[in-house]
Amino acid sequence: MIFAAFLKALGQLGDRRFRRVVILGVLLALALLFAVYAGFLQLVWWLTPDSIDIPIVGPVTGVETLLGWASLLVMLGLSFFLMVPVASVFTGFFLEDVARAVEARHYPDLPPARALPMVEALRQSVNFLGLVLVVNAVALLLYPFVGPAVPLVFWTVNGFLLGREYFTLVALRRLPPDEAKAMRRRNRWRLWLAGTLMAAPLSVPVVNLVVPVLGVATFTHLFHRLAADGR
Repeated sequence: MIFAAFLKALGQLGDRRFRRVVILGVLLALALLFAVYAGFLQLVWWLTPDSIDIPIVGPVTGVETLLGWASLLVMLGLSFFLMVPVASVFTGFFLEDVARAVEARHYPDLPPARALPMVEALRQSVNFLGLVLVVNAVALLLYPFVGPAVPLVFWTVNGFLLGREYFTLVALRRLPPDEAKAMRRRNRWRLWLAGTLMAAPLSVPVVNLVVPVLGVATFTHLFHRLAADGR
């Protein structure tokens, strides 16, 4: 069921509506990551003196430049973790466009969905963003102790979060909040696995930029399959 939903989503990437969202999403992701890096670099410059006096050697200049390049490497590493919160911001902005495109192509006989108001979608995304940041901050404390299993821990933790986020937002378009929550709970393990399949590509540069679109499309298919099966 999960792989079938993902393959259907993948097969629609050439859809004009998908391409528009992907392009807008890439621009948004790059803008957000650039803004974070610019703020981080500015902080480095504020905290770094113009020169450092080293015994015997004397004053050493150019420290700001050296730390600036070092900060770029740090941010490239942090982007591995930043793509999950970036993906959550994506979802709030583009959920409706992607879900409508999927339903228009694969479920044309459905009645119109309840359009999730932008304010509500953004509120959900902001709440989720806070949860992602807190959970990943805690996970960072565990990474030094898990060695080569860091990617597995990252995918597992964020798979749970992404499965919860994507499914909830998709389900709210067609179900009252209580029913959407109950459906999510009944299928928690399946949604966790599906979310993990979305989290894994988030650690792959370039590919991670289309994951939010694929995630919404995949969970739209998954929701309709579960609803049809009475789950």
